[in-house]
Amino acid sequence: MRLVQLIKDTIKIFVIFTACTLLFYFGLRMMNDEYEQIHRYDEPEGKAVKVFQWEEEQIVDRLSIFFRLGE
Repeated sequence: MRLVQLIKDTIKIFVIFTACTLLFYFGLRMMNDEYEQIHRYDEPEGKAVKVFQWEEEQIVDRLSIFFRLGE
């Protein structure tokens, strides 16, 4: 009698664990599918300002920065 109750409890725990694992797995898959649809490299909207502008530098200036800062 005690063995039957132990087996029932074990099966209940296994079913609950499996259900929670599947819920977690499919939840992560849904979130991943949602984030894959977002285009991260689209042009910014609104009042976006370009913060980086490439300036032509001489090789001596670049080497100086490299040796000073370990860039």
